[in-house]
Amino acid sequence: MSLIFDAHLDLAMNAMEWNRDLTLPVNHIRENECLLDDKPDRGNGTVSLDAMRKGNVGICVATQIARHIRPRSKFLGWNSAEQAWAQTQGQLAWYKSMESIGEMNQIKNLDDLNAHIDNWTNNSNKSIGYILSLEGADSIISMEHLNLAYQYGLRAIGPAHYGPGTYAYGTDSSGGIGLKGKKLLDEIEKLNLILDVTHLCDISFWETIERFSGPIWASHSNCRSIVPNNRQFDDKQIKELIDRNSIIGVCFDAWMIVPNWKRGISDPKKMGLSLEKVVDHIDHICQLSGNCDSVGIGSDLDGAFGNEQCPYEIDTITDLQKIKFVLKKRGYSDSNIDNIFHKNFIRFLKKTWS
Repeated sequence: MSLIFDAHLDLAMNAMEWNRDLTLPVNHIRENECLLDDKPDRGNGTVSLDAMRKGNVGICVATQIARHIRPRSKFLGWNSAEQAWAQTQGQLAWYKSMESIGEMNQIKNLDDLNAHIDNWTNNSNKSIGYILSLEGADSIISMEHLNLAYQYGLRAIGPAHYGPGTYAYGTDSSGGIGLKGKKLLDEIEKLNLILDVTHLCDISFWETIERFSGPIWASHSNCRSIVPNNRQFDDKQIKELIDRNSIIGVCFDAWMIVPNWKRGISDPKKMGLSLEKVVDHIDHICQLSGNCDSVGIGSDLDGAFGNEQCPYEIDTITDLQKIKFVLKKRGYSDSNIDNIFHKNFIRFLKKTWS
């Protein structure tokens, strides 16, 4: 099996908010949820550390996430930045607890990355390697907090998530980055953090691109030309990211893969939601770039949805390996597939951290 680098997994969110013991096999987690109906994806989870190992998903970008919302907001989140910060610290504690029992190990620099790849390849250590990322910067109370986060290993950050944020406007909102956003970007660049532009609205995206000169990626984003929605990137944005030597991780959330998906109503098989549809997005990015060097996997599996809202061939994250056969059918070579599966993101990190 090919090594897979998954650029976006909300592991701590699932552990701390969904109360999932990710050390268990996926079927055990589902069984534990058989009587629960508090969330629409109960019993449909696809991710565990065990399943990642079985699918050779040896490296991931793992998130902290906690939104700070404005009064009477339609979006869910915390009512103060201090609460949001505390939530991210609880998530950090979970990652550290996974490290303490050998389930995961944090990758913070080039030496860590090389050592993890060597250990994983040689089967000497099968703990999941993770790069810590913050999805939405609302929990960053001050630049001192950002520096503290860098010290505990934060290596990537997205300025916004859904809605109006403290530092930028995200999905389903519209606006610029403002003075706070500019200050944050300057500090991100100073620390050589990777800027994740995934959720930025169009105005914030272009203002950010103009302001920021450091490393950029889009951890889990798809193509607006296929699914016309502000959550996706249009071709001009994708070409800009390609020109900036960024990597775009293609996402497996149904409504981002095919148009007209209705949450809680649409069925993956009835909608024809196959891995072929995911590869349509991968292929579109490759066609725009003229090669296979700018795209990877950012599955977002179990990102508040389960197998009721992803390609029907995906039962667990182990099934990401099936993408290889679809790519081969499309004419992609083994070296191209290796680039998409892991080499593009690893090459990006090595350049960023060298």
